Amino acid sequence: MSPAMTLLFATACGISVANIYFAQPLLDQLSNDFSMDHSIIGVVITITQIFYGLGLLLLVPLGDLLNPRRLIVGHMLLSTIALIIVGTAFSSVVLFVGMALVGILAVVTQTLVAFAANIASPLERGRVVGIVTSGIVIGILLARTFAGIVTDLAGWRSVYFVTAAILFLLASLFLKVLPSVEREVKSLTYTQLIRSTFTLFMQERTLRVRSVLAMLIFADFSILWTSLVLPLSTPPFALSHSAIGAFGLIGVAGALAAASAGKLADRGYGQRTTGIALLLLLISWLFISCLHQTLVALVIGIMLLDLAVQAIHVTNQTMILPLRREAQSRLTAGYMMFYSIGSASGSIASTQIYAHFGWGGVSLLGASVSAVAMLFWVLSSQFNIG
Repeated sequence: MSPAMTLLFATACGISVANIYFAQPLLDQLSNDFSMDHSIIGVVITITQIFYGLGLLLLVPLGDLLNPRRLIVGHMLLSTIALIIVGTAFSSVVLFVGMALVGILAVVTQTLVAFAANIASPLERGRVVGIVTSGIVIGILLARTFAGIVTDLAGWRSVYFVTAAILFLLASLFLKVLPSVEREVKSLTYTQLIRSTFTLFMQERTLRVRSVLAMLIFADFSILWTSLVLPLSTPPFALSHSAIGAFGLIGVAGALAAASAGKLADRGYGQRTTGIALLLLLISWLFISCLHQTLVALVIGIMLLDLAVQAIHVTNQTMILPLRREAQSRLTAGYMMFYSIGSASGSIASTQIYAHFGWGGVSLLGASVSAVAMLFWVLSSQFNIG
């Protein structure tokens, strides 16, 4: 993997995954345009995450069976169509259908991660996975900044139209530069391929433990980022979409700082990195809970939370992908299904909690999930749980 190719993979991952997060800073706008109450507007994000999970199960394993080059380009072109559907939606039903398609096709990011790990040499795999995965987290965070700025300039629909154009150009570029790799499992049928994803989960303890951690940390991640727009868009803050989206830039600093976690995992420090990151995740909610006292505390909390989540996520994938070289797409699919469950649960829970208990309730929920993640990691390390 040349530096240029690694950067291209990271860029494509970031833009592709951003598609399922554009709606988060726009929830108040969508609520007004489609006449949906704040207590249920989180369903928009939840639908996207649920179908993202289905895509992880049904589409990502195909990377072990089909030519990844064609699979990646095909998914990106179909994602372009899905984005156009969302951008032209004038009823909640069409919006939900479009979001579902966006979610199920956004799993191209995981096909890209598995493909990058496959063509990288063993000595550089942790570094490559760290950079490419950083592209994903940065894409998630910058999605809010991009969506906020473009919405203030030209309306929320333009967010999806602009991204559709960018994704089409990327698909055209990948068609020319991606290598064509033959897979080793052509004897498997599609049904056997999907079934083997569950079999791998039963056989590999590392996959099970790291998947549960992914579910918990991304529930935390989603609890913060789904609900953050609600207090910031109302008095006493009443921030614009651009200002709210700018908080994503703060998270990028944390995500970039965690990019080296893959190198640490390559050197055998995966467990130590995980423990430190989980502690930072718990501490971050102490600062986040002070949102109404000072935005400075919120900024510190966001940086700590995104640093912790990215460090654990990179460590997880660096430890999982080498388990079965011939099944890296299926290992990724099994792991990321738990990520999707956590993200979807965090999205719907955070908006419900905010509607009834305010920001204090959201902060308590996030801290509780962080504590559960820490407890699970300690128990799994000491007593072979998982």
